[in-house]
Amino acid sequence: MILRQWSARIRSADEARYVAYIEETGAAHYAATDGNLGFQILTSAEADGLSTITTLSWWTDLEAVKRFAGENYQRAQYYPEDDAFLVERTEFVQHHLVRTSQMSGVH
Repeated sequence: MILRQWSARIRSADEARYVAYIEETGAAHYAATDGNLGFQILTSAEADGLSTITTLSWWTDLEAVKRFAGENYQRAQYYPEDDAFLVERTEFVQHHLVRTSQMSGVH
């Protein structure tokens, strides 16, 4: 199993709107891709008025990640309205091989 992790920073005031936007774009794209096992969207408000937003997506294998992101799968995927929200963004995402996991009952 592969964990794909992406993070960026937004204005904290935009948090709810941006999470809804991610659900409509990236999360919908995850869910429509064969080999996606699920995802989480995390937020963390900071004292500077910005929030870090992180998506964790779970994949059966690297081939599934490539079906989502293409051959250059290490690059972050962005959608048309991201520029209206993102204050800081990364060019690349992180991929982790999940060695062990237990997530029953997680919501």
